[in-house]
Amino acid sequence: MLKVESIDLHYGAAQALRHVSLAAEPGKITCVLGRNGVGKSSLLRAIVGHQPVSSGRIMFDGDDITRLRAYDRSRKGIAYVPQGREIFPLLTVQENLETGFARLPRGERKIGGELFELFPILKTMLGRRGGDLSGGQQQQLAIARALVMQPKLIVLDEPTEGIQPSIIKDIGRAISYLRDQGRMAIVLVEQYFDFARVLADTFAVMERGEVVLSGTGAGMVESDVRRYLTV
Repeated sequence: MLKVESIDLHYGAAQALRHVSLAAEPGKITCVLGRNGVGKSSLLRAIVGHQPVSSGRIMFDGDDITRLRAYDRSRKGIAYVPQGREIFPLLTVQENLETGFARLPRGERKIGGELFELFPILKTMLGRRGGDLSGGQQQQLAIARALVMQPKLIVLDEPTEGIQPSIIKDIGRAISYLRDQGRMAIVLVEQYFDFARVLADTFAVMERGEVVLSGTGAGMVESDVRRYLTV
């Protein structure tokens, strides 16, 4: 579904990514791990089109999307859940979810019951403003809004950041469910090792803008990974 091939990315004179490659397949979770500031979010921004790459190639569903704008990538089925959630605080939960309709034909613009099975708390809060929700509820809303798009690929940037443990478990169950449906590929950026270890089918560890360790989730060696996560 997704192939990132040896990309470089710069912010002005500063190089954020160096020859980074990554793949994601339908029905599997690819976890990207690393400390703050090593390039994880820059990699996601490159995938979704928020930041142009300097070199390399990004392939999605057989097409070269390296130079496509973010909204064209969205139309192709790439959904993004950014770090910090970025829901619309003055819109209701219902209205926030409906912003995910933009890429869909009018006949497919509906919020399915499956969404509320994953995040039942949202069904009870449809009339509340997004800004009135707790951090964990906002994170669930951000993921649900992305799912409304019916994506082929969902990209999540640290969904456990600042979230209480009970909500982290709910989010983990939801991500596992989405993987098991086999309809979409999932790229998950995470610092929380235990969360990533449970979910990862494949993983990549980043350091200073490069992938320094990668493999299958089953083959993940805790001591090898943790030395790139600890400060």
